[in-house]
Parts: sequence; structure tokens; C-alpha cells
Amino acid sequence: MGIDVAPYRVHVPESDLADLRARLARARWPEASPVPGWTQGIPLEVLRDLCRYWADGYDWRVAEARLNAVPQYLVGVRGIRVHVLHARSPHPDALPLVLTHGWPGSVLELVGLVAPLTDPVRHGGSAGDAFDVVIPSLPGYGFSARPTAPGWGIERIATAWAELMAGLGYSRYGAAGSDWGTSISSCLATVDPGRVAGIHLVPPLAGPDPADPHHTDAERAALARLRDRARTSSAYSEMHRTAPQTVGYALVDSPTGLCAWMAEKLMAWSDPAPPGGLSRDQILDQVSLYWLTGTAASAARLYAESIDRVSAWIGGTRLDPVSVPVGASVFPAEVPRPSRRWAARRYPDIRYWAEHGRGGHFPALEAPDLLVDDLRNFFRPLR
Repeated sequence: MGIDVAPYRVHVPESDLADLRARLARARWPEASPVPGWTQGIPLEVLRDLCRYWADGYDWRVAEARLNAVPQYLVGVRGIRVHVLHARSPHPDALPLVLTHGWPGSVLELVGLVAPLTDPVRHGGSAGDAFDVVIPSLPGYGFSARPTAPGWGIERIATAWAELMAGLGYSRYGAAGSDWGTSISSCLATVDPGRVAGIHLVPPLAGPDPADPHHTDAERAALARLRDRARTSSAYSEMHRTAPQTVGYALVDSPTGLCAWMAEKLMAWSDPAPPGGLSRDQILDQVSLYWLTGTAASAARLYAESIDRVSAWIGGTRLDPVSVPVGASVFPAEVPRPSRRWAARRYPDIRYWAEHGRGGHFPALEAPDLLVDDLRNFFRPLR
């Protein structure tokens, strides 16, 4: 299957960076919350400190250079231009692997995995663990084009990924991801099962059998954390689902507003245990990419397309079984935290299951060593 591929290199105009700094300098701030801590959202002093660093200390060019160290392309697939990082391994028998990010992540979340996955000999592994790595930006995210019509949900994206991998010349490949990447990888396994060797999920999205009231202590704790997340910090998802256009006006116009919206989740969803979550640079890499590409609204629309289905998978009320081999990584600060028996209802061929002692929702940034080891271990017998 032929696809249109054009080389690409990221270069944000200096005028865009100057505009960002000027907007940050003119920010109009609310008063501090009368309730201490994070009860009503990201605290004023936390956000002001982060935005000061964004204006005066953070260097976007460093992030840009990390992207440009990897071959990049704009690929025409299913009527849309997708930004793709595509790094081939120096080892001839490398397994192709498509990695998919989510929100509030991006390809900048995953680019640090390229070197250890493509060249494992230089990074503590063996040549037999090598991957060709493909990292697309989701439609409406980053440097990918923004859909101009409805219908770009997780199933359509998965179909586009299948066409992308075929167009790149891969007859057999693996898929992996977190956040939206878990759902898209699962859909990819159902639309292209003959070519998908296996999928690795962080974590698999599956819930308890509604007809089974009996749960282990760990399962009860996981359900309690889900209920607490829904009660205290799910407003962002409901806004994305019901009014992405409305919230998009503010997020695309105000860098402080976008930083608050994203940094709250980037901080809250990472592991607070030492070394203490994401760094300021890691947070601002993600926020800057959304700001500089103006994609906060278009990225949010994926929730309007697909979050209802994902919620049904997490709640266990919908299965949509996946038949290909599955590997899973579960990190302690992640929500949801499905049990293996919950996951087995939807994924009957689980070959690898790892529960780790550190890391959260962003393991490619928080615990890349653990994630790389899991990818190698899961895919090794499937090559």
C-alpha cells in the first residue's frame, strides 16, 4: 500500500517564542484559592513559579533538538497528514514497533525511548531486542494535521496506523502505548490481527465483571481510587467530552491557562515518591508543544469521539475482546490499576504482566528503564 511521505524537521519561528514570553509577562492572575493545597486545583504559587521558569529559564530549542535527532516525516494517510518519527535499527532483524502517546502527552514523551529500543547493544540489551520504532503524533496533536470533520476516534486512528505501517513496508509489527495509546493499540490489534505480533499496554483498560461482586483487597483499593478520581479530578475529561470547542478558546489563547490545565495533570498523575515526579522541563516540553502548535482544542476533541467507549472498558461494562498476545505494565501511581483477572476478561492471551514499585502515568519519562525492559521482555518470544 503506497503512502505519501515527505521528510520533516521541526523549527518553531523565534517570533512564536517571543510572543509566548510576551503573553506570559502580561498574564492576569486570579487570587490564591481560599482552600490550601490542591483541593481546588493547581495552587497559584506553583503555577506562577512554573510560568516564570517557562518565560525565563526553559529552552524550547533543547526539546526541538531531541525531536530533530530522529528522522521525521509528514505522512499522508486516510486523507490526513500525520507527523511521524521513524527510526530504523542498525540491526537487520529488528521488530517494527509503533508507539502511541496520549493526552497530555506527545511524541516528546516517547522520543527518549528511541535510542534504547533501536540500538539495545549500546543501552544494556542485546541485538536480538532491537526494534524499528515508529512514533506518530495523533491527528489533532502536535505537528499532525487537525481533522476538519468528525469521525476521527480511536478506531479510525487505529486503521490509519495499520495503513501507515503497511506503507512503511512492515508486514508484521508490534504496538504499544499508554493513555490513548492503550486504546488505539487495542483497536489496532482488532483491525489488523494478522500483522500485529502483539500489543503492550500501560496499563490494559479493563474492569471487573459486573456480575461478580467479589473482589480482592487490591481490586477493592483500585475501585476506590477510580471512584475518588471520578469525584475529585475528572472535570477536564467531561469538558473535553462535552465542550472541547468552548474550553479550546481559552487554552489556545492563554499560555498560563494551558499550563494550568495540563500541568495539573502532568504533576498529579506522576509518582510523587522520590525522585519526585516530572521535572519542570519535562512538564514544559509537553505544554510548549501544545502551545506552539495551537492544538489544545483539536486534541481535546478525541474525548468527544471516544471517551465513552474507553470509560465502558475501564468500568468493565464493555469487553470488545482482543485476541492477539498482550503484555502489560502497571505502575503504582497509575489510575486505573486493573488486576490481571480483570484484564483477562478482555485480553484472553496475556503473555507478560509486570507490576512495578515506582512510576506513574508517564513511565516513558518517569521510569524509562522499566518500560524498556518490559517491552524487550514481552516482545522477545514473539519475534
